[in-house]
Amino acid sequence: MADGTGSGAGSMAEGLDASLCKGFLESLTISGAAISVFSGLSPATIVCASDAVAARIDELQFDLGEGPRWEALISRRPVLLPDVRRGPHTVWPVFAESLLELHVGALFVFPLMLGALDVGVAELYRSEPGPLSPAEHSTAAQLADAATWLLLRQLLTLTPADGADAPADDSPLSRREIHQATGMVLAQAGTSARDALLLMRAYAFAQGRTVREVARDVVSRSLDFTPEGD
Repeated sequence: MADGTGSGAGSMAEGLDASLCKGFLESLTISGAAISVFSGLSPATIVCASDAVAARIDELQFDLGEGPRWEALISRRPVLLPDVRRGPHTVWPVFAESLLELHVGALFVFPLMLGALDVGVAELYRSEPGPLSPAEHSTAAQLADAATWLLLRQLLTLTPADGADAPADDSPLSRREIHQATGMVLAQAGTSARDALLLMRAYAFAQGRTVREVARDVVSRSLDFTPEGD
């Protein structure tokens, strides 16, 4: 069990075009946008967020391990929630409850994919409820396709030398500590990387903290997940 006695990828966000989020904002009647990448090419990383609310929507789903972004990835189809306060959302009840604390009326998640390759998601929100029009839905899908190509090209051409302008460890655009901590928890608990992250998510949720905060404690060795008796 976790012992209190004793975040994301930092190598790929650099150089990615922050105007990707701006393109969605300029073309659609939405309040904010965030784009995250989590393909096999890179650990989970938020590439851009137009505002604090968009960043929080992304972080909540990452921390909780549930939400429409995960459904969009699994189904490989857009998840459209024109009125997020109408429920119940039985597939992601904890995220739905947390979302009530934010000024969000509608949420639209588009998967970023190319053939069999899943690259990430674009998360779009409106402060007030309301659906995307057919024209806006088409535009959002086209912007998602364009973002996928741009992200994929840049991910494939990144080299270690590109890290000069990488976000700081405490930036919301970096989850370096989370991935470092995942490796440490993996060794401590003798589990898989996936289950190590689940352990940190569960601990963060139980403590009312973010996964990034828990990861910092793991990296600083003030939190240990070695089972009792080992």
